[in-house]
Amino acid sequence: MPWDMTDYPDSFKNLDHVVKKKAIAIANALLDNGYSDSEAIPIATKQAKEWAAKASEDEIRSFKYDSTPKKDDSHQDTTNEQLLDNDVLVYFESEHWIVRTKEAKQADSTFKTKSEAISRAEKIADNKSSAVITYTKDGNRQ
Repeated sequence: MPWDMTDYPDSFKNLDHVVKKKAIAIANALLDNGYSDSEAIPIATKQAKEWAAKASEDEIRSFKYDSTPKKDDSHQDTTNEQLLDNDVLVYFESEHWIVRTKEAKQADSTFKTKSEAISRAEKIADNKSSAVITYTKDGNRQ
């Protein structure tokens, strides 16, 4: 059974808000891929805790303010392979500079300055041989 931030396994109850959100997203993706509840819950808990321990403050902040997992989210319509060739976007939104791969549902990270965002975007783009597309604060492409 898929979960959301108001209906989730009891074992998620004492997790930090962001870790809980990540665990729900991971568990729902596992369920979509054929895992049972009893398999998905411990895997998602472990992976969410590991992610939080390794994530930067910007990654955690970005995930915290990104959309919350829903029971009817689909996890199979866009694969990582489909995103490999897509360019990396840098744009201003909600008082932060956002780094997101084109057509990805979630941002990779957020930054206070555009130069930090561009630096991160360039690292991502270099890893997958794609381009960085930057925008001004008012939304015009540079």
